[in-house]
Amino acid sequence: MRGWARDLVMGGRFAVAGGRQGWVRTILTAVGVAFAVTVMLLAASLPNLLHERDARADARTQGPGTASVDGPKRSDTSLLMDSASTTFHGQAIVGKSLQAEGSSPKLPPGVDKLPGPGEMVVSPALKKLLESPEAKELDRRLDGRVVGTIGQDGLLKPTELVFYMGSDTLGGAGSTAQRLDGFGGAMEDEPLPPVALLLVVVACVVLLLPVGAFVATAARFGGEQRDQRLAALRLVGADTAMAHRMAAGESLVGALFGLVLGSGLFLAGRALIGRVAVGEISVFPSDVSPSPGIVTLIALGVPVMVVASALLAMRGIAVEPLGVVRQAAPRGRRLWWRLLAPVAGLALLYPLAGSAAGKEGGVDKTQTAAGIILLLSGVALLLPWAVERLVGAMRGGPLSWQLATRRLQLSGSSSTRAISGITIAVAGAIALQMFFAGASSASGASTGDQPSRNRLNVAAFTATGDQRGAEDLERRLARTKGVRDSIGYLESYEELAGKGETYASVIVADCATLKKLARIGPCADGQVFRGKSKHKEADSVLPKPGEKLRFASDEQSSGPGSGAGSEAKGKDSHGDGWTVPADARTVESRTHWWEGPGNALLLTPSALALDRLDNPTFTGWVRTDPGEPEAGEYVNTTVFHFDPAYSVLTEGEEQAEDTMAALGRAIVAGAAVIMGLIGASMVVSTVEQLRSSRRQLAVLVAFGTPRSALGASVLWQTAVPVALGLTMAAGFGTLLGWVLLRLVREPVTDWLAFLPMVGIGAGVVALATLGTLPVLWRLMRPEGLRTE
Repeated sequence: MRGWARDLVMGGRFAVAGGRQGWVRTILTAVGVAFAVTVMLLAASLPNLLHERDARADARTQGPGTASVDGPKRSDTSLLMDSASTTFHGQAIVGKSLQAEGSSPKLPPGVDKLPGPGEMVVSPALKKLLESPEAKELDRRLDGRVVGTIGQDGLLKPTELVFYMGSDTLGGAGSTAQRLDGFGGAMEDEPLPPVALLLVVVACVVLLLPVGAFVATAARFGGEQRDQRLAALRLVGADTAMAHRMAAGESLVGALFGLVLGSGLFLAGRALIGRVAVGEISVFPSDVSPSPGIVTLIALGVPVMVVASALLAMRGIAVEPLGVVRQAAPRGRRLWWRLLAPVAGLALLYPLAGSAAGKEGGVDKTQTAAGIILLLSGVALLLPWAVERLVGAMRGGPLSWQLATRRLQLSGSSSTRAISGITIAVAGAIALQMFFAGASSASGASTGDQPSRNRLNVAAFTATGDQRGAEDLERRLARTKGVRDSIGYLESYEELAGKGETYASVIVADCATLKKLARIGPCADGQVFRGKSKHKEADSVLPKPGEKLRFASDEQSSGPGSGAGSEAKGKDSHGDGWTVPADARTVESRTHWWEGPGNALLLTPSALALDRLDNPTFTGWVRTDPGEPEAGEYVNTTVFHFDPAYSVLTEGEEQAEDTMAALGRAIVAGAAVIMGLIGASMVVSTVEQLRSSRRQLAVLVAFGTPRSALGASVLWQTAVPVALGLTMAAGFGTLLGWVLLRLVREPVTDWLAFLPMVGIGAGVVALATLGTLPVLWRLMRPEGLRTE
């Protein structure tokens, strides 16, 4: 043990006290390892980040039982809450109206004092937005006085736009507000759909697999100089085992420095991460905290990986007392064993075809992850063999081309190691893009088509049942700046008696509005019309005269005369439903810019008491002037001032965030981080390659070789394996994407998904290579001829 310790310490001394060469190699290794450690720590922080986000989401949810009939009673701590959410230039703004019912109301998380009527507390991001010049219309809409800001405990992310608005009008007739006895309570988490879970598994493997290539590459930096030093040690009496232990000690020091540097990069990045947003993704710095167990595993595993990679690299050379035998004609690389990994990966994935299809499907995470790892590993395993076969047949060409191909023939393995990480990342990104495109199409997620911004839908997602209010809102919308046309009415879907779960659309509006909806001709209050759509694909049935509608409100009522309007035309006694009058005329529904109502019963206000309808909600359509870019915001302000609980949706816009879309944004953010680190790692790798050949560069310049030819040769030396690697990445990525789509039984919707990913990968490589040219010019100076 004493001998082992002595050899390891000796190797460590070479790393830190071996002169300039030793320090340069140690720094390069440390930087390469640091990038990998940073990625690992970021990935290890994801579980805690999601846990903290979910905990804050639970803390600000309404208390249990508040939405039920047997909810909490009014008390000194209770309060009323209603929705007040809105949007501004496509950004969702979460809002709530609050009204205290006692002297000590429970407070939402992050709020120190409940806002009074006309007051608001807002998130820091919303406060900043309201103070900006471009948000004047939003400031006019949210016209409450800002009296405080919401703390981190009440926000899901730093950039979230949230506000609580005080009110004194909640709880009146027709109010949709709910009574709360407090906030907090675990939300019932729905499990991820199999497609989304599979996407998460694929993303984790694809984004983290290149990290192993980073570490293996960094462990071999400066290998030639180290081997020459070990040969000198063999000359003075060290045996082979001692040389290997010294090499392990030298690599271990570089790995430990890399751990420290990577931890510093992680901490520095975490301090800045709260100020940076990638798309709609932002996080609090305190949430980015890996668990101690995973940190310990990284701290122990990375040095072991670096040392193992360094020792594995020495298997192909012989460090003898009189020199290093590495220039002998190498034996050609064999193909058969390199095919075992991708074939095994396909063998693991192929039997899972269809296993994740549908909502009832399941995902074998272990088998899926193992299959993806083996299949993508095939890119890195086959690339050296492919480069050797390609460059071995190259002859002739310009001077720069000959220099590049000869260098690749002699030591192509170093070039392929430098780009193995980028090829794995690109192949994985192609598979992710293909799978995401197919899965998104199957789940109905947004395909990127732009909806019509000139057509808006105004809707109340809770019962309103107020005819006067509907008419008032329609008049306000018509007077709003930038509105060309508008229409609004009350609509409900009622069950058709005797026909199971078959529902008919019932629209209640005055004659002027009904004439916009259908060709009704003469109209008087109390009439009923059967609006028939000329389109066969109309989505609701049209009751015939004499058929009955069944109302849930009738089943709950009892006694004669309960409810208003008991003498309304066509109305039976409560409990017997409502019969479509025999004189209800069949008319043709109009098709306008809002597409029209389809098949529907069109009722004037006195034809049926609104309190009998199960869920009469306001539905409005607004067509804005394309020449007024802020028309949509003006409409939002009008609706918000009428009732903050109403919503304005752009045509084709989803009210709730789609799970697949959210995962897609997270994957793009992760890929951006990985690609950035890959580029930085490639710069370090290329600089190390140039350093190892600095003497040859200086000799060629001394003999009159043009510097431009040498610069071009370095570019060719990188371009050849990159082009071959990206071609293989496109093939493997497309294959993996096809296999993954078979797991969910979805067709390939984007066979050209490799084009943008290959372009991004080539761009990263080009930038990394160009970034090393200043180092190349410096290494071609005559000083490079000096030796020790």
